[in-house]
Amino acid sequence: MIDIQHVSRSFQDKKKTIEAVKDVSFQIKKGEVVGLLGENGAGKTTLLRMISTILEPSSGSIFIDGINIHQEPMKIKGRIGVLFGSETGLYDRLTARENLSYFAKLHGISKHEMKTRIDYLAVRFGMKDYLDRRVGGFSKGMRQKVTIARALIHNPEIILLDEPTTGLDITSANMFRELIHQLRKEGKTIIFSSHIMEEVKQLCESIIMIHKGEMIYNGTTEELYLQEESDDLNYIFMSRIVRGNLS
Repeated sequence: MIDIQHVSRSFQDKKKTIEAVKDVSFQIKKGEVVGLLGENGAGKTTLLRMISTILEPSSGSIFIDGINIHQEPMKIKGRIGVLFGSETGLYDRLTARENLSYFAKLHGISKHEMKTRIDYLAVRFGMKDYLDRRVGGFSKGMRQKVTIARALIHNPEIILLDEPTTGLDITSANMFRELIHQLRKEGKTIIFSSHIMEEVKQLCESIIMIHKGEMIYNGTTEELYLQEESDDLNYIFMSRIVRGNLS
């Protein structure tokens, strides 16, 4: 279980303090697929970075299975897979296979398991034709697929994805969605942000909405549709932003 308790995060910009996340609390059960919705600058990426242990909260605590992740980060890092927007974290001079092998080694994966995981992910994302080409010459979509594979190479229990289908063509985006369904069957806990409302509707059991750093909805998609008497997620999202509350 992921337990977020009164978490806030502020940044100092010259003489001004920017509150990126403001007193956010929620719980996510093991095996849930949760959509994180918000405008650009709403605090989604900051929140994901805190859950991934990259950033520490200014206040509040984050627990995973009872472990305070910022007091004992090494107990948690290997259980989390992360993809942040346009930050690929790939090495252009290495091939896709060499990049994936490198990150697999960082996670202490054996050679046999490494080969099995790379072959599996290459098939899942249709990367076999360019697996042994240098990443430097890849299109945005090709790089994105390798980056998603990097986030999954160590078979993490918790997967954090920030706009994961950005740059993917329709076929690849559908492959990704099928993968999310498979990961859910395997009991993975997934949080992902997306601007594609249909994607969220298809994949997510629960939704967290953030506006200007504050949480304006936390609950299941079914509960949300009942409250709003509509399943038009785009309309609901815009309506919640205007109202700016948890009702």
